[in-house]
Amino acid sequence: MTGLLLAAILAPIGASIATLVGGWRRATATLIALSALTVLGCGAALGLRVESGTRFALGGLLRVDALTVTMLIVIGIVATLASWASIGYLDAELADGHTDARSARAYGSLTAAFLAAMVVAVCANNIGVIWVAIEATTVITAFLVGHRRTRTALEATWKYVVICSVGIAIAFLGTVLLYYAVEHAGAPASEALDLDVLTAYAGRLDPGIARLAGGLLLIGYGAKAGLFPFHTWLADAHSQAPAPVSALMSGVLLSVAFSVLIRIKPIIDTATGAAYMRSGLLIVGLATLLIAALMLTVTPDIKRMLAYSSMENMGLIAIAAAAGTTLAIAALLLHVLAHGIGKTLLFLASGQLQAAHNSTAIADITAVLRRSRLIGGSLAVGVIVLLGLPPFAMFASELAIARSLADARLSWALGVGMLLIAIAFAALARNSGRILLGEPAGTPAIAVPRTVAAALILGIAASITLGVTAGPLSNLFTTAASDIGSRHEP
Repeated sequence: MTGLLLAAILAPIGASIATLVGGWRRATATLIALSALTVLGCGAALGLRVESGTRFALGGLLRVDALTVTMLIVIGIVATLASWASIGYLDAELADGHTDARSARAYGSLTAAFLAAMVVAVCANNIGVIWVAIEATTVITAFLVGHRRTRTALEATWKYVVICSVGIAIAFLGTVLLYYAVEHAGAPASEALDLDVLTAYAGRLDPGIARLAGGLLLIGYGAKAGLFPFHTWLADAHSQAPAPVSALMSGVLLSVAFSVLIRIKPIIDTATGAAYMRSGLLIVGLATLLIAALMLTVTPDIKRMLAYSSMENMGLIAIAAAAGTTLAIAALLLHVLAHGIGKTLLFLASGQLQAAHNSTAIADITAVLRRSRLIGGSLAVGVIVLLGLPPFAMFASELAIARSLADARLSWALGVGMLLIAIAFAALARNSGRILLGEPAGTPAIAVPRTVAAALILGIAASITLGVTAGPLSNLFTTAASDIGSRHEP
């Protein structure tokens, strides 16, 4: 298990160094995709060895449990699709003169480093290391968001850096307060940030300090997850980043940030009672859902539409986490994986539409189904996934979340959430219909590089497979949920 865990971390680090030294070539680009596949393979192999209650710690800094494995699989799948598509994306950018060899090398190296930082964030057993890894993702992705160096991209980069830095600073204050509370509860100072130690001493924490720490951590890491009130960076950054980077940020980075809150919530619940974090998650979740639903009704841009859809889904995930039951957490994790794959499909397809039209305005894009079966089919599948329609997995996850909210006596939140989701559903369906249907007269051809085509086909296959049967992943989700949710069943 130690070897698998280290391989998942070291593979993308090695790919980053190789690209930085050797430049962007087909060999180094393939190495980045193989490093993402290594993360997926390590996650799958670790999943075969993880059982309920199993925890494996490496030097107090790294750990393996069912939640770790789940997030490694999500990272591995999304990163494999996005990194493979990056080959075709950058080749086209170099051919068209939109980027140069130096920028391409930086893109490849930063993408692999981004992957490594996310892996460290989900494998860390120390909330200080987790904070450093999440902050590293902010620094790395800032350069990726501004990759094209246009005025709009640079504005989005600065907005992203400023807002997320404020959020991470707030999370740092929460981390310091939690350290203070655990140390004063009697934990050794050198181990006071370890998750296992925090869990062991959670019942002895001062409730007042724990409430303040929990609130700061919720706001801070919620900023990285695209939750209210520090959500305003998300649409700008996702709309300006290269399509594969947008896929990584929307499909997995938001979920990685939220996984930190999933780990911290049981600790705060033990110290303060379950009502405190539940109320906070419900407030930010419903507020995020409201803002996303309203913005989806008025946005004129396809990539911003996808960004607001990500906000909508993160709001729903926050509401599911508020319920906190085993069913809610298992459904949440299924939702995270299904959303990650579906959103990757949509961002990769929208990237090809942007290249063809030199625009992301919905008004400029029409009749995609008639003009390109692959891009149109990918968009259609991705939209159906996000709409939560059968046979795709988000249909099952949303039903399970609804049931868990009812079981947790949160029917009022379920009713409000369903209303907001219905508004978002109508807006997404309307905008998608405009893009997919219509007459193709006077529209440019849509080129699809082979590596992008391969990523789209694999993404469609993965979405269908996950929708038809989650297979062994069902047991993994249930194991992770029982480790977390059963401690604080309402």
